[in-house]
Amino acid sequence: MMMRRHSLSSSVLSLALAGAALMLSGCGKSETDALDAAVIGAGPLTLGDALAPAEGTPQEVLRLNIAQGLVRFDAGGQIEPGLAERWTVSDDGLSYIFRLAADEWPDGRKIMARDIARILKRQLRNPRGSATRDALGAVEDVVAMTDRVIEIRLAAPRPNLLELLAQPDLALIRDGVGSGPFRSRTPAAGKPGAEPDATVQLRRRLPGVDGEPGEREDVALAALAAQPAIAAFVSGKLDLLLGGTVNDLPLVQRGKVPRGALHFDPANGLFGLVPAKAGGALADADVRRLLSQAIDRAGLVAALGVPGLGPRATVLQSGLDGLPDPAQPAWLALPIAERRAALRVEAQRLFDDGARPHIRVALPQGPGGDLLFARLSADWRAIGIESERVAPGAPADLAWVDAVAPSSSPGWYLRQFRCGVAPICNAEADSILDAARIAPDPTQRGALFADAAFMIDQQSLFIAIAAPVRWSLVGDRATGYQDNRFARHPFADIMRRPPRGY
Repeated sequence: MMMRRHSLSSSVLSLALAGAALMLSGCGKSETDALDAAVIGAGPLTLGDALAPAEGTPQEVLRLNIAQGLVRFDAGGQIEPGLAERWTVSDDGLSYIFRLAADEWPDGRKIMARDIARILKRQLRNPRGSATRDALGAVEDVVAMTDRVIEIRLAAPRPNLLELLAQPDLALIRDGVGSGPFRSRTPAAGKPGAEPDATVQLRRRLPGVDGEPGEREDVALAALAAQPAIAAFVSGKLDLLLGGTVNDLPLVQRGKVPRGALHFDPANGLFGLVPAKAGGALADADVRRLLSQAIDRAGLVAALGVPGLGPRATVLQSGLDGLPDPAQPAWLALPIAERRAALRVEAQRLFDDGARPHIRVALPQGPGGDLLFARLSADWRAIGIESERVAPGAPADLAWVDAVAPSSSPGWYLRQFRCGVAPICNAEADSILDAARIAPDPTQRGALFADAAFMIDQQSLFIAIAAPVRWSLVGDRATGYQDNRFARHPFADIMRRPPRGY
């Protein structure tokens, strides 16, 4: 088989602030001091079991750093070696062969291909809590060929396989412990059910020369609520703050953060509204289209104040593999003031001057959710439709979706709206996606994706607004930090690697 080698490539707040001050070091840090990092969210900071934590949470960031897959992400979101030191891909794209590095688990046991194959197959079989499982449906088998060589066999080519294997939910965990690149110096971090400390101390030892111990990298990782985390960064007690989303955005924009510290990832993914139940007014595609076209996306995006963020009204976004940039509907280019007269007429036609639907919208609880609801409710009220905000998980007509795509494949976007996943779906689009899953030719697969995307957009199964918003606060010590499309920020070399694109 011919192969081509890939290159390696209030009081609560006061207490929280006090806690942050105690557990995080202050100013005047030396180069050898640990980097003080935090992620917005709640603890506990434990690795847990093989199930995937939610995207952007402290648990996921911990997992990203103390457990790795066959490959992993570097600071720029590019693929680099993880447990595998190198890999080859067959010319037909149906076989990926990985050679494992000679390494050990933290307990000293050698990392063997048969163990990795077993763990990986178990995680691929587990459908819960993962953004990547469905996208990996083409994996037919994982085989240990020798003690250090493992093969992944596919039913159809997956050019984005390495991006998926690098995601934290496919990090390989044995007996509740990962293989690095960092190791926890806080025992609870690797023990499910153990009582964790407020901060997890992480250490990575770099290779030495001539048998001498190598330099080390130390990171103190904490989980904090947004307000105290931002305050800790501003006061110099934090070097790096990760996990910012649209819901926390107004807090950081109102805060007096140092100039240049606020970073936005050019994240890909889904950011908008999806029907939350099968019945009701939104069962009618015309009503969904009406609500979508009534949204002033340009005004909403401007209110968010995120550099480079643009409005979109399609399920797919630009820059995806195998497809041209999606054409936005003509109505999106019209100012909202020019659209509303026709939309009011359409609303009158749909409801025949009868009772207008009252739309319940499930949005995140926080200042960002406040902003979103204020804009959406005003836009819908302008065409005679009232709305009500409810908490996430409560009975609703529409639910907010905010997710970063795990790869640049269009398939991930489209499969979020399959029957059995979304309350309102299109069976014909599902059949097209099934055909795309096994299509051997990239051009054919891309054409099938385009057809499915057209149906989803025509039926307004997803009301897209823009791309996801992900932000971080980056201090002077985190010179290796880089914005990237996956919003993944591993700690390896974060105080070493020269910044790019600053």
